Order: sequence, then structure tokens, then C-alpha cells
Amino acid sequence: MASFGRFIRLAFGVCTLLLLVMAAPASAQQVNPTASSVKEQQLLQELNRIQGRVSIPDQRSGVLEQPQGREWREFRDVTLRWIGGIAIIGMTALIMIFYLTRGMVRLESGRSGRTIVRFNVFERFVHWMTATCFIILAISGLNITFGRPLLLPLIGFEAFSEWSQWAKYTHNYLSFPFTLGVVLIFLMWIGGNIPNRVDIEWAKRGGGLFGHDHPPANRFNGGQKAIYWIVVIGGGLVAATGYALMFPFYGTGIEGMQIAQVVHSVVAVLFVAAMLAHIYIGTIGMEGAFEAMGTGEVDVNWAREHHSLWFDQETARAGPNDGQSRPATEAAE
Repeated sequence: MASFGRFIRLAFGVCTLLLLVMAAPASAQQVNPTASSVKEQQLLQELNRIQGRVSIPDQRSGVLEQPQGREWREFRDVTLRWIGGIAIIGMTALIMIFYLTRGMVRLESGRSGRTIVRFNVFERFVHWMTATCFIILAISGLNITFGRPLLLPLIGFEAFSEWSQWAKYTHNYLSFPFTLGVVLIFLMWIGGNIPNRVDIEWAKRGGGLFGHDHPPANRFNGGQKAIYWIVVIGGGLVAATGYALMFPFYGTGIEGMQIAQVVHSVVAVLFVAAMLAHIYIGTIGMEGAFEAMGTGEVDVNWAREHHSLWFDQETARAGPNDGQSRPATEAAE
């Protein structure tokens, strides 16, 4: 009987232990992520992330999914498209409305036939290098956000795959001359782009875009100074965050790269919208404006109307007869 009693007590203890194990919280159980029966949702519930094993030294690259990743995916697939669509389409609509109602800003006094140097060769080279890189970067970057829903149905999977691959390579490599251009623009023109009281008065009078008013301005007016700082700050942000994405896990983990992508994409689409306005004013929006970066010389009447303070400084510095202001036919030669 004593042996039978010990057996009963032992059996009761084992049963009690099994019941305690079965009643333990699910979080205390070990989940084998390599088991074929384990589901993604179960892993997320147990571990709050999916992380595998990698052979490279940086083990952070083994994180396959985590909570912030799902929020980032929602931003990339939904929120970003709304932000980009509203910014770019909205700016395009504003430009069209302005052009249809205001038209090109014409020279009030007509062309004088004499020109004055506005930008030298080096300044124009840096501008066009940066501008060309920006346009290609903008097109290839927008493909990441809008290419699949807009372009893929039009050209098919094979063509879209080929285009996206080349767009990615182009985007990565052209980021380097673009960054160099932004740095050079910052250094070249910082002296003339510090805001001052003249810019406030220029803005109050609409920058000469409305009616026939032409407020005085220095070499760079208030609008051009705004574009300058958009290029410097916006270009710096997209460059810094872009390199963080191009060289992953150097100094940051998955969460940091997600933040970098959010900043990169939002700044980029707003950057594109701002440059649309800049391109419009520099081409069909204002008579004579393109010549400043085209040939480097502008008509004297254009300089007098749109940058009168700068024009007065240049003529005072150069003197009336030293060739600073010359006939357009001579400038063409």
C-alpha cells in the first residue's frame, strides 16, 4: 500500500506540472521560426517581429518585418502618393491658371538691343549640370512611387522592369554630381541670397507678377532667394537621406532607414513641385528670363525692370563706357 500511495502522489505531481505548463502565458512559449507550421501572424504575436539568420557581420539586416515596417508600407503605398499627387498636380494646375489669366510677363519698355552680363560660364555650367541631374533624378524617383500604378499598365511588365532597373542605376549614380552641384550653388551664391528688407517689399508688391509693377531688387530677388534656399536645404536633405538608403546599415538600422525614406520622399516631391514653378518663370513665364542662363546676358531693359538695384550697382561699378553694357549683335559675336 505504501508503494501504491507513493505512485499516486507522483502521478498527481506530474499531472499538476503538465497543467501548469499548459496554462502558462503564450509569450513564455518558445517559437521556432524555421518550423513549417509557424504562420507569419503567430510570429508577430509571439515576437512582435520576424527576424531570420544572416551570414554577414551586421545582424540587423536579418530583420524581415517589424511593426514600424507595416506603418512605413502604408505611408509609401498610400500617404506618399496623396502628398505627391496633391503637390505636383496642384502646382501644375496653379501654373496653368496663372498663365491663362496673366500670360507671359512682358518687358514694359521693350528690348533695348543692348545686353549686360548676368551669369558667367562657370555659374551657368553648375546650374545646368545640377538642373539636368535634378530632372533625371525626379523622373526616376517618381517612378518608384507612381510607376507601378500609372506606367506599368501602359507599357507592360517586361518594359516596366527594364525601365525601372535603368532608372534605379541612373538615380544612384547621378546623385553624386547633383550633390556636388548643390554644394557649388551654395558656395557661389550665398553672398547674394541673404534675405533683407528689399525682399520683404518685393514680396508685398507681388514680385512684379501682377499688373505692371516692378519692385526694385538686387541680383537675386525674393523669389529667387526662396528657390536658392529650397535647392540648398531640400537638396541637402534628399542627398543625405538618399545616401543613407544607398548604403544601408552604415550608421543606422531598419528604423532609421525607414525614417530616411520618409524624409527623402516627402522632401523630394515638394522639391519637384517648387522646381515646376521655377522652370515656368524661367521659360515661358517671363520674357527674357531664360537668356540669363541661356547666353549669360540679359537685355538692359530687362535688368532695369526686374533687378534695378543690381543694374545700378553694375553700371556704377563698370562705368558708362567700358563695355559692360553692349549691343546685342556684339554680344552674339
